[in-house]
Amino acid sequence: MSRIARNLQAVIDNIVASEHEAGRAAGSVQLLAVSKTFGAECVLEAVQGGQLAFGENYLQEGLDKIRALSSATPTPDQALEWHFIGPIQSNKTRPIAENFDWVHTVEREKIAQRLSDQRPDGLPPLNICLQVNISGEASKSGATPEEIGALAHAVAGLPRLRLRGLMAIPEPEDDFDKQRAAFARVRTLYDTLRAQGLALDTLSMGMSGDMRAAILEGATIVRVGSAIFGARTYPSKESQ
Repeated sequence: MSRIARNLQAVIDNIVASEHEAGRAAGSVQLLAVSKTFGAECVLEAVQGGQLAFGENYLQEGLDKIRALSSATPTPDQALEWHFIGPIQSNKTRPIAENFDWVHTVEREKIAQRLSDQRPDGLPPLNICLQVNISGEASKSGATPEEIGALAHAVAGLPRLRLRGLMAIPEPEDDFDKQRAAFARVRTLYDTLRAQGLALDTLSMGMSGDMRAAILEGATIVRVGSAIFGARTYPSKESQ
């Protein structure tokens, strides 16, 4: 078993333990392996370890890996699932709409409209999570909690998209109770939107340092990178 496969199994074991602690069914939380800055060969090691869903922050890097790994599945009836989890510029919506299965970082109706318009008819609807800036950080992307309701209802009405839920990256916090409190606020927004009739099923929240707190507060997708692949060396802005 490779190092990446061993790391992957350790993360999965932690997810299972947190599901059990939360009284949730095994398998209720999906692991999204964040493969940004790691090459296709590292992703292939994770695939060989049983991982199928991968998150990419940088568009060109993600597209290169999607193409390189187009046939890298354990069995013919399986397919890799690609999630775009980085900031979205208007001039990059078309390749995102054409190549990814999920987008977690929609924060403006304009971006959602472009993704809808540019999603090819031959593909399934593009799965969308709205990014909410739950901690109010000026440096962080995302709609405010006050904006998220109107945005959700607007996106839910767009063709070629399927609104799945919310994504959040709360302000880093070492205190476990404070981690839970931030995720609980996201869960409250999610529950409010569901009560308004939106068919949401996804809470994308929690990373290596706060995954347990996120799962206890209802996360359905956790995004984990370095705990699987190792420490990152980030590319220059010119290569992104």
